[in-house]
Amino acid sequence: MAECSIPNAATLTGWRKSSYSDSEGASCLEVLDGYPVGVPVRDSKDPHGPALLFAVGAWRAFIVSVKAMPTV
Repeated sequence: MAECSIPNAATLTGWRKSSYSDSEGASCLEVLDGYPVGVPVRDSKDPHGPALLFAVGAWRAFIVSVKAMPTV
């Protein structure tokens, strides 16, 4: 994957927040499913800012690791 970011994440549509996010605008990440080359991730407080682009395998490994963490 040559490109590691998308300079203006607002150019893409279909972003989703985690179901664990609250509605009070706290710090959140948004993910875009179905992007052809990787998984874009952006800061919900800065929708016109950049999105980082992760390889699908790396993103899956991250999600598996997070789900395996004990809850506090």
